Amino acid sequence: MVLRIHNTLSRSLEEFVPLCAGKVGMYVCGMTIYDLCHMGHLRMMMAFDVIYRWLRTLGFEVTYVRNITDIEDKIIKRALERRITLRELTDEMIAAMHADLAAVGVVAPTHEPRATDYVPQMLGLIGQLEKKGLAYRSPNGDVNFAVRKFPGYGKLSGKSLDELRAGERVAVLEGKQDPLDFVMWKAAKPDEPADATYESQYGPGRPGWHIECSAMACAMLGEPFDIHGGGMDLTFPHHENEIAQSEGASGGPFVRYWLHNGFLNVDNEKMSKSLGNFFTIREVLKRYDGETLRFFMLRTHYRSPFNFSDVNLDDARTALRRLYTALDGVAAPRVDIDWAQPQAAAFHAAMNEDFNTPLALASLFDLASELNRTRSPQTASLLKALGATLGVLQLEPRAYLQGGSGVDEGAIAALIAARNASKQLRDFARADAIRQQLAEMGIELKDSAAGTTWVKA
Repeated sequence: MVLRIHNTLSRSLEEFVPLCAGKVGMYVCGMTIYDLCHMGHLRMMMAFDVIYRWLRTLGFEVTYVRNITDIEDKIIKRALERRITLRELTDEMIAAMHADLAAVGVVAPTHEPRATDYVPQMLGLIGQLEKKGLAYRSPNGDVNFAVRKFPGYGKLSGKSLDELRAGERVAVLEGKQDPLDFVMWKAAKPDEPADATYESQYGPGRPGWHIECSAMACAMLGEPFDIHGGGMDLTFPHHENEIAQSEGASGGPFVRYWLHNGFLNVDNEKMSKSLGNFFTIREVLKRYDGETLRFFMLRTHYRSPFNFSDVNLDDARTALRRLYTALDGVAAPRVDIDWAQPQAAAFHAAMNEDFNTPLALASLFDLASELNRTRSPQTASLLKALGATLGVLQLEPRAYLQGGSGVDEGAIAALIAARNASKQLRDFARADAIRQQLAEMGIELKDSAAGTTWVKA
């Protein structure tokens, strides 16, 4: 059975055929790293973690790039508030992000480029666009993209230029020839710190957000590449602008398949600090183990709106315990999956239909029901093997049911590594926070000259 995925560009399900047989290049817009990651961030990273895992299960060699934006207005503002350098802030937040993702079983991408390491490539791309007449220098020192000079602008979001103009709420900003134009290079301002400024042919400044992803994606995956992903909120303007920049410079296609995950709501309302329903991953992990949180998110299709609530989390925890209870007491030797087996075939068909995890999980519960009747090691092995493709059911059942840590040894090791990195950066507050996070998962650390070991408390 072929893999079909929903392509935002065509607004339809399409058979997935990579550019190079057996290989996939995938780029996902990652974090602007100025604070702890919240549940909306996890929604996106979980969606593409599942996609990454399934592509590898199908036998593809996947090059997965998820970038880090480490130069941006919010980062500069937060570093100034804390009186630390941008690098100190972003290093701290990256370590925290890695620790939080490890606790939920999100695997690391193949590459995780930082925007500040690709400024020369960004400037090269801007230079190409300027030569083609698609970029212009503003009197204030910025360099902008001329949207109306790029044919096809709006094809991803489905919006025409006239519709976009009709929705304007602000006047043309100083230096822009058209309100739709967007900045690719921001001229340095007198009050900005020195480490936020880079030299260029346009004078001192820093890159705009959109040019960062175009440059990093093309530098690491070539052009065109197979899959570009991110949250639905990035469809416009971020991804639309990426297409305009990249295709405007190359003259050819940028990406073949665009994938976007659905929004996250909290108790059916948009998550917002002003509404008091804003939660970081770390806050949720204080109340629920990482595997429960992961399983909870798998129960909603990645493109559907996701409703976060304690009631739904409690229900997910109960459902996950049912699967572990079925596995408890039955030997489950590691096996290769027999995809001809009925439940495995149903699981495979569900995942190949645009990564339908809710339907795939139904196959796991069918297996669990069978296991409760037969206590068959073969059925238990298949249940664990299918769970592994989604990153669940890999703990010893008795250990999970008694302790409910929901964190495997790999996740614990990643958290310890993040703590060690924080200590090397002399960020002892973050190191202590990670130690406390592990303690709340039932893991006690023992430091010695030989390194750090752990035991289940």
